[in-house]
Formats: sequence, C-alpha cells, structure tokens
Amino acid sequence: MEIPNPPYFSCHSESCAHLLQTSLKSRDPLKGKSIHAQMVKLGLTFSVYLMNNLMNLYAKTGFLLDAHDLFNEMPVKTTFSWNTILSGYAKQGKLEKAHQVFDLIPVRDSVSWTTIIVGYNQMGRFEDAIKIFVDMVKDKVLPTQFTLTNVLASCAATGSRGIGKKVHSFVVKLGLHACVPVANSLLNMYAKTGDLKMAKVVFDRMKLRNTSSWNAMISLHMNCGRVDLALAQFELLSERDIVSWNSMIAGCNQHGFDNEALQFFSSMLKDTSLKPDRFSLASALSACANLEKLSFGKQIHGYIVRTMFDASGAVGNALISMYAKSGGVEIARRIIEQSGISDLDVIAFTALLDGYVKLGDITPARQIFNSLKDPDVVAWTAMIVGYVQNGLNNDAIEVFKTMVSEGPRPNSFTLAAMLSASSSVTSLNHGKQIHASAIRSGEALSPSVGNALTTMYAKAGSINGARKVFNLLRQNRDTVSWTSMIMALAQHGLGEEAIELFEQMLALGIKPDHITYVGVLSACTHGGLVEQGRSYFDLMKNVHKIDPTLSHYACMVDLFGRAGLLQEAYKFVENMPTEPDVIAWGSLLSSCKVYKNVDLAKVAAERLLLIEPNNSGAYSALANVYSSCGKWDDAAKIRKLMKARGVKKEQGLSWVQIQNKTHVFGAEDGLHPQKDEIYKMMDKIWKEIKKMGFAPDTESVLHDLEVEVKDQILRYHSEKLAIAFGIISTPENTTLRIMKNLRVCNDCHNAIKFISELVDREIIVRDATRFHHFKDGSCSCKDYW
Repeated sequence: MEIPNPPYFSCHSESCAHLLQTSLKSRDPLKGKSIHAQMVKLGLTFSVYLMNNLMNLYAKTGFLLDAHDLFNEMPVKTTFSWNTILSGYAKQGKLEKAHQVFDLIPVRDSVSWTTIIVGYNQMGRFEDAIKIFVDMVKDKVLPTQFTLTNVLASCAATGSRGIGKKVHSFVVKLGLHACVPVANSLLNMYAKTGDLKMAKVVFDRMKLRNTSSWNAMISLHMNCGRVDLALAQFELLSERDIVSWNSMIAGCNQHGFDNEALQFFSSMLKDTSLKPDRFSLASALSACANLEKLSFGKQIHGYIVRTMFDASGAVGNALISMYAKSGGVEIARRIIEQSGISDLDVIAFTALLDGYVKLGDITPARQIFNSLKDPDVVAWTAMIVGYVQNGLNNDAIEVFKTMVSEGPRPNSFTLAAMLSASSSVTSLNHGKQIHASAIRSGEALSPSVGNALTTMYAKAGSINGARKVFNLLRQNRDTVSWTSMIMALAQHGLGEEAIELFEQMLALGIKPDHITYVGVLSACTHGGLVEQGRSYFDLMKNVHKIDPTLSHYACMVDLFGRAGLLQEAYKFVENMPTEPDVIAWGSLLSSCKVYKNVDLAKVAAERLLLIEPNNSGAYSALANVYSSCGKWDDAAKIRKLMKARGVKKEQGLSWVQIQNKTHVFGAEDGLHPQKDEIYKMMDKIWKEIKKMGFAPDTESVLHDLEVEVKDQILRYHSEKLAIAFGIISTPENTTLRIMKNLRVCNDCHNAIKFISELVDREIIVRDATRFHHFKDGSCSCKDYW
C-alpha cells in the first residue's frame, strides 16, 4: 500500500511525474536517468506511481535491462508494473522471457493477456497467440478490441476459421461488431480463410466502413478470381489508398489481366498524388514481362532510376524478369553485373535462363547460376530444366549429381526433370538411380515424380518397370498418370492392353484429355485396330468435346495407312479441316512405301516437300518406293535430284549402353575399337540363323546390286552390329536394349527374331516409331509395324 505523501514530497512527486511523461513523449532516456537521480535524492523511490512511470520510460526507449533492474527493486508492484516489463520484452521479440514474466504475474488483467497475445502475433507465432487466447477465455478474462483484432489476425494467418468463428461470437457478445477495426479484422479473417459468404455478411452489416474495409473485400474477390466483383467494389470506393490500387494492379496481373493491370498502374500515376511502392512496381513489371512490353517496362525502369527507388528484392527481380522475357536478356544481365544483385530469386533466374535458352545460348545462364550465393532447390531445378529443354541431357545429369552431393535436397520437380533427361538419353541405369533418390526423399509416389518414372521406364524399354510404378500410384493417379501408362503400352505395341486401361479410366469417371487420345489412337494404330480407332476418334469429338489436333489426325492417317486403306487415308488427309502437316503426309508416304503404291507416294512426297523442301525422308521414301517396285531409273533420278538440291539423307544409326557408356554404330561401321570382334560375332550369328531357317530379305536393299552384295550389306546393318557388340560385352541372359533413329527394316526385324532364339535373350529395340520386344523367336508387334 502506497504511503500518503507530505505536501513537500507531493509537490516534487507531481513535478517528477510531469517530467517523466515529457521525456517519454520525446523518447529521451537520458533525461529519464537524470530524473531518476533526482528521485533518489528526494527519496521518492517509494512512490509506485513514479517508479511505474520511470520503468515505462526505460522500457519504451530501449533500456529494458534498466527497467527490469528497477522492477526488481520495487518493494510494491502493481499489475501495471508487471504489464510494463511484460510489454518491454514482448515488443523486443524476447518471447521466452516475456512468457516467464507473464507466468509470474499474480493477477493478470486483460492488458496482460493482450500484451502476450500481441507479442506472439507480431513475431509470427500465430498458433501460440491463439492458444493463449483460449486460455484467456478459460480464465474468464474479457478480451478487449485489441485482443480480438490480434487473435483474428492469427486466425487469418493460420487459416483457423473454426476458432475465428468463436472469436466472432465474442465480438457480438461484447457489442464490438460496430467497431471498425474489429469488423475489419473479422472481414480479413473470413477473406483469408476463404469464407466469401461470411465476409460479405460482415461487410454488409458494417454501418461504418473505412478504406481498409473496402480493400479487404477487393482483395477477397481477387483471391477468389472474381476480378469483376473486385472492380465493382473498387469503383464504389471514394477514398482509395495505395493498398486499393495495389490490390487491383496485383490482382489483375495474377489472374492474367495484364493489360488491365498496366491501365490501373497508369491511372494511379495520372489521376492521383499517390506514389507507387514496391508492390505496385513489381506487379506492373510482371505484367510487362507477361505481355513482353519492353517499351512500357523501360518507362517503369526510368521512373525507378529517376526517383532513386530501392530496386533490391522484389522490384529488382521483377525488373530482371521483365527484360529477360521481353527480349532484353543482355540488359537484364548488365543490371545484375552493375547492381550486384545478390538476392536474385528463382522467377528472375528462370526468366533469364529461358531467355538464354531461346537464344540457344545456355552458357551465360550457367555463369549466373554459378554466381548465386546459395541457390535453392528451385534454382537448381531451373538449371536442370534449362539443360533438358536445350537437349543437353548429359549436362543436366551432371548438375543433378552436383546437387545431390553439394546442394539442397531435390524435390518432386527436380526429380521429374531428371527423369525426363534420363528418358531422353534412354538411360535405364540413370533412371533407376533417380528412382532410388525419389524413394529416399519420399517423393516416389507423388503424381509428378510417379508419372515421370512411368515415362522414363517406358522410354528406356522397361515396360514392366513402368507397370510397377503405375500400380504403386494407385491412390495418387491423375489424368497424366493414366495417359502416361496408356502411351507407354501403345509405344511397346501392347495396343489391346492400352485400350483396356483406357476403358478402366473411363469407368472410374476420369476425364481423358487430348494427349490421352493421342495414346489411345496410337495404340489402335500399332495394333491394326481400325474400327476401334474410328470409334474412339468419334468419342473424343462427340462425347468428350475435344477438338482434334494435328496429332490426332496424323494418328488416323497412320491407322488407315498401316492397315492398307491407302485411299481412305488419302481422303482423310484431304478432308482435314486444318492444313495437313509434315507428319500427316509423312505417315501416308510411309504406308505407300510398305504397300508399294507409287502414284499415291508421288502425291504425298510432293505435298510434303511443299511444306518442308529439304526433308530428306520424303526423297528417300519416294526413291525407296520406286526401288521396291523395280523402277531403278526413277529411284536414281530422285537420288540425283536430292544431291543437286543439297539435301543429305539421314544416316541410320543404332546405339547401345554398356556400363553407362553409349556405343554408336552405323551400317558397315568400321570405327569401333572392337570392330574385329564385332564382325566376327556377326558373321557367326549370320551363319547360325541361316541354319535355323532365316532367309535374308534382299528386297530390303533398295539398290540394283548383286544378291551376294545385298547379303553382305544386310548382315552389317547398324542394329545387327549393336546387337553383336551387346552379346560379346554382357553376361549370358542379359536383356539387350538397342536404340535406332530410323524405322527398323524388314530384314533386321526378321533376323532379330532368330537371334533372340539363338542366344536365348530378350532383345528390345526402339526404332523411330515404337518398341519391339524380341524373345524366343517372336516379336511383341506380331509383325505389324
């Protein structure tokens, strides 16, 4: 209990109190220390009122230790004393110390509870703030408007709509629903937890609204993608602040209305006295980047330079992205070099990377990547994706290896990108290593990684590996999962299984997309399922309302052509609603070659060459059609024409991976260091399979030569040499996986069937159109390819 002051002390007490309050307003702790000294001299340290004022001054001017020392010396402490020291620790973010003080308070009032809640909320410890509020309610202490606004902010940050609704009931109970800050906090909570209906109810019931109220509704509509409703609210708002304009600029930019975003940005500069902040500038630059409006972006850059605006962080990154995406990638590079931007984010880096990839020059992108201090997982992934997109798959693999050993843990996107690289280099071993990484990181069953694994195994020739991954994805399958497996089965000649899987997909109510139908039609093509192909094409158009693309039309042309329905294939091409492309005419030309239809082959080749005059495949296919029909002179004329026009025929190559090294072979290849062993093995195989009944298909040599010469040419085709090398380089019973850049010829196809039986191995050959699984003297394609 405070002792009554005699008149002498009372006068000095009032004077000290006035001086302390003046010092607090001026934030002058040195005056406070001087007053403290006077209080000691005058014997006023027994006044709880004065000591509280002095402690408050120390706490609010950063002398928290002095405040705490004073607090410890006080013989009598009021709740205000406790709250003062509690507030000091909370405001400095020393929450552990603050909580210790809070726990020691003998009688906590609403200020005590609110102070600790505010401290946790401001430091981002939202769940702790909510927990303390719940304890406050249990302690039957009534919250104030400041308590409610802070706990509602914590509910908004954590998406705790349920607790937010209970807080709402307190607001109504305490009659604070008409208090604008509280109503705005409610509005913000419902908006950020996605309850549009309740947010509108709160807004409509507000008798008084300030700009923040309107901003909250504008932001809510933008978050829900309702740009039209946000615009309607914006137009009703009479007093717009920078937040109002930023909500419209950023919202339009985020939802693809980039022209509108730039219009709002221009209107803000023209019609108001407001100056753009970092949010306005970053959003406007992002809109310029998306629209590739280099001129507009340069004007914004000029404003940044003129006003000496801090271009670090979001603004600097947006500026670099704008230049990189708008064709000014070198300007972006100079900005980085001149400004020394060290906080380059992934979006900006990726934009630079894309810019250089478009220029076909990935070296500067790698230099920028190397200059990043601590590239995060997305930056590493962007670098890997850049290499993959530029066809530099081996470089992508090397970056990934470095990432695993030195960088952050790969995520699902990194793994998916790497699996794409492994698919492109058809490296089953690399793919398996990445699969192991995915299992260790727990990402193997994520849809993106699982789908990429399915594709990788299929492209590397392991259809069983693809099946296993697909089966493990049972609970996480999306449209891409089903499509990947259907495409895999189609590529491996398992058309009926692919169609069965497609029917399962439909039965489960999963809607196919246009890529799914490419897979289904391809499955029908490789299986010779003409009527089913027609049916699915109609289903795609009439039931699933998918407009056919050139890929779908090409599949149908291929379907008819492979089945020998050449006239129907030709009519289909002629009746296409869009101009047929190289693939459509090329499919028809290939079928003409198989069925030796010279007249239609000439038409297809002529139309193809109109689109792509230097297409070597068209010349070769037409010459081969003439040759197969015995028209050697016509074939020679085509080859002379090809030479005169400077068109080079694509060389047939085959390759095989042995112990992570790729060995490439051409026809009659004499460059391999083990050529003598390879040729010796091939000669031995050739003799043995002839004994088994194999007869070389000399018609596959489309030149007018002696039979013996044709026999020798056939014997040393690139795929046969690759198989011979595989046999001498691997243990018995090892599956051989051979890749070829062109379609496998009839003779090789027949010979490999015999070889698979001779050596008792499965031989998987991927040619330009599909996989062939040779085993026990037969092929998975059933001789239909």
